[in-house]
Amino acid sequence: MKKLIVLFLFFSLISGAQIKYRGFGVFGSLTQSAHRYINLDTDKKATDSLYKYYYAQSHISKEFFNWGAGAFLELGGSTARWQTEVEYANKGAKEMGLTNAYTGDRTGSYATNKYTYIQWNNYYKGYYAAGMAHWYFLLGARLEYLFKSSAPVFPGFSDAFPKFWFSGDVALGFEMPIAKKFHAFVEYHYNPDVLRHTHDNVKIGNRTLELRAGIVMRPRKRSIDDCNAPVYRGPNY
Repeated sequence: MKKLIVLFLFFSLISGAQIKYRGFGVFGSLTQSAHRYINLDTDKKATDSLYKYYYAQSHISKEFFNWGAGAFLELGGSTARWQTEVEYANKGAKEMGLTNAYTGDRTGSYATNKYTYIQWNNYYKGYYAAGMAHWYFLLGARLEYLFKSSAPVFPGFSDAFPKFWFSGDVALGFEMPIAKKFHAFVEYHYNPDVLRHTHDNVKIGNRTLELRAGIVMRPRKRSIDDCNAPVYRGPNY
């Protein structure tokens, strides 16, 4: 039901806009992500005399830095638009590994739980042009397919993520024309899990920050000379 409400609100926002082609773009990004673990059964697991340190305790991981890339299509009116895109994105977290589940000894260094996603992202885009400066915001969701993963730390929990997931996204962007049809842009995204992954009463949620830069090709605006008025071509015509 919640998914249906979100989709209804999203399409209601763009339903009043004139749907027309507004541009096609590509981008690369730097990603910064982390995991938050919430152990809902800490007291019970602490009584496990053999493996009480095996269970992932409540904590926030160290930040993991990586990259992403994608392409998008933009449709809509002059200010209210829909942006749909496909993205290759790397997420994950830095975690200190466990060497002894009985004593709780750690490795002393960080290992990476890494997840590579193929995403289909859809946004409502509020676009405002003021001279050469074009500002906009994005609000939407990402449908994520887990393409591959490597999770050496807390493997009983962190490698149990489903193949398909979704997350929320909000972003701010700035765009500037650099040629007749081409504009350069930068965006900053806040991309958290809406729901948390749950395994053995431990909840795990990802939060990713993404800095994008790219190029969008927009249709050239027609000048007054582009109209279809008849043109005098001389007596031979």
